Amino acid sequence: MVLDKNTAKKTAELLLQINAIKLKPENPFTWASGWKSPIYCDNRIILSYPTIRNFVREEMAKQVEALYGRPDVIAGVATGAIGLGALVADYLGLPFIYVRPEPKSHGRKNQIEGYIEHGQSVVVIEDLISTGKSSLNAVDALLTAGANIKGMLAIFTYGFDVASTNFEKKEIELYTLSDYAHLIEQASDTGYIKEEQLNTLLEWRMNPSQWKQ
Repeated sequence: MVLDKNTAKKTAELLLQINAIKLKPENPFTWASGWKSPIYCDNRIILSYPTIRNFVREEMAKQVEALYGRPDVIAGVATGAIGLGALVADYLGLPFIYVRPEPKSHGRKNQIEGYIEHGQSVVVIEDLISTGKSSLNAVDALLTAGANIKGMLAIFTYGFDVASTNFEKKEIELYTLSDYAHLIEQASDTGYIKEEQLNTLLEWRMNPSQWKQ
């Protein structure tokens, strides 16, 4: 769910500007899942652009406070949201932890890195939501550690129905700075894509797992 339309369109504009999101309807990408896709998103590149990095950090921090007040801890999902989560936590003056996809195979075998106490309130920071599986895996680890999950905030979501279903099942609230609908609207409004490309992008979104160029 997007909290603010203006922020959603501005975020989309910035992601397109630095090629954190690439749209290539005529030459689609192949995702790790095997899906063919006219869009590819790598929000980690944001960290290399200080002005845009600061915009995202401040907008996310403001939305954390607007939605949840001041949680006890900010948690980032490894690896994409470690840097971003740390920036948000620093802006808010809050402790930061991050969650690995699975426990380490050596040493203390931690899955959660950093210090958290049982019962502390946590807002989870993520960079990108596709199906939500890896994000909710981090939530499970935090719940096992006794955390009180207030919600999750991410930069961008494709808005897949499967993600909405997964978050609803876990009863985890998800907000994002921007999403696929606002991205396509911004790209169309600014002439970044042509009408025929717009149609392709809309078709893909209707059935991404079965889409063929």
